[in-house]
Amino acid sequence: MVEPDERTIPDIVEQAANLFGSAQALVDGEIDWSFNDLHFHVRKMARALISHGVEHGERVGIWAPNTWEWVVAALGVHQIGGVLVPINTRFKGKEASYVLKRANVKRLFTVTDFLDTNYVNLLLDTQDLGALNEIIVMRGQPQKGTTSMAEFLNSSDLTDETTYQERRSSISGNDLCHIMFTSGTTGLPKGAMLTHSAVTRGYNDWADIVGLQAGDRYLIVNPFFHSFGLNAGILACLMKGACMLPHPIFDVAEVMHRVPIDRISMLPGPPAIYQTILNHPDLENFDMSTLRLAVTGAAVIPVEMIVQMREKLGFETVVTGYGLTEGSGLATMCRHDDDPETIAKTSGRAMPGMEVKIVNEQNEEVSRGDPGEIIVRGYNVMKGYLDDPEQTAQAINDEGWLHTGDIGVMDHEGNISITDRKKDMYINGGFNVYPAEVESLMLAHPDIGQVSVVGVSHQRMGEVGCAFVVRATGRQPDPEEIIGWCRNEMANYKCPRYIQFIETLPLNASGKVLKYELRERAHKLLGLM
Repeated sequence: MVEPDERTIPDIVEQAANLFGSAQALVDGEIDWSFNDLHFHVRKMARALISHGVEHGERVGIWAPNTWEWVVAALGVHQIGGVLVPINTRFKGKEASYVLKRANVKRLFTVTDFLDTNYVNLLLDTQDLGALNEIIVMRGQPQKGTTSMAEFLNSSDLTDETTYQERRSSISGNDLCHIMFTSGTTGLPKGAMLTHSAVTRGYNDWADIVGLQAGDRYLIVNPFFHSFGLNAGILACLMKGACMLPHPIFDVAEVMHRVPIDRISMLPGPPAIYQTILNHPDLENFDMSTLRLAVTGAAVIPVEMIVQMREKLGFETVVTGYGLTEGSGLATMCRHDDDPETIAKTSGRAMPGMEVKIVNEQNEEVSRGDPGEIIVRGYNVMKGYLDDPEQTAQAINDEGWLHTGDIGVMDHEGNISITDRKKDMYINGGFNVYPAEVESLMLAHPDIGQVSVVGVSHQRMGEVGCAFVVRATGRQPDPEEIIGWCRNEMANYKCPRYIQFIETLPLNASGKVLKYELRERAHKLLGLM
């Protein structure tokens, strides 16, 4: 058996079949597969990909909600040394097109009927597909120029076992497995290049810390396109023998309904999920006794919420953590036996094999309790940004430290608390929002002359956007119209919740917008101070 520190994703698929065999691995509607069944279907997908000419190292995109097809397509890509490029389901056509072109994606798995949205049409409307030459429709009605999932899988017979095994055995732990796109202060998404061994090692440790085990039933509400849903969801289940139950759309009533019916024991998510469940008027009518494990983070959490999650929802283990895409989604975690205050008020301490420091502007470590930038070093750090050595050099210094851009403090036990975002990022319902990207998109509106976006506190979503808009000359924009326009032009979590018109943006001596001043103004206007 391959050592945990050296495993590839194909290794863990194979080992899951060997270790857990006939145990339940994946349940999605009528699909009810064992680990052996899943291994069979992943191998079939892998052979189909080979027959369609997918090369080792080739980038393959998936733009779809959480379904069994997503799992099979992703693991099939990994099985032959392909590199997975997951795409946010909330993206509009232009946003998805940018990612596809940037990663030179030639094949895309997608759907035509998610939330009344046809992703194929969204792409075709951009008239800018780059190198994309094949679209496989996993769910929904295939259309001219696309291939259905069933038709695609039928081509698996064209690849013999010897050819498949040669491709399977050619993959090493240092090979890329994912290119996951994250936006930065420039406003343009950047592709973090992540490796097999980093991801498998990191999430094996993650699952150990959480206490995930064989027989757990894991409702994966975190989207597969995100590091959490893909790595802490699909891969963690494979490594520990837990059953994955993909959930495509987070709806509180539906989740609460599924917990007793599907005997859910693992339910991760941003704090908004648990807060909404705890505040639900019909909570007492739902049997939540099967719940055992919860993992949350990405926002400040009331201590009382942790207490209520244990007392009202019955969770044995509640763990918080912190990570970023450039670090394979990992950095720090609380431990299950930490007290509620530590779990609520910190994001825990460094995971095994990782180092975390708080530094000042001169990159000198600060005293415990003093604020500074969080930096991370370890096997989990990305190889770099795709085709962007300049941005890579800015993010990772010569000693291998990844500069997160997040401001935090560290206590005497090594637990970190995030206090601010150096890069102005804020988190809406668990999704990172980068104001520079939103501002760039909003400037396309004819009524907007200038715009600056800041995050403001929100009880349920953690933070929401407030856009300060300087009107274009001679224009009299309507705030509701601007918000409606934004919903059509960008993913909904990026859309500002509030629009405030302003004569001029506050600037410093070098012409940079004083974001802190806008945050204070936003909080006063919204009665949050």
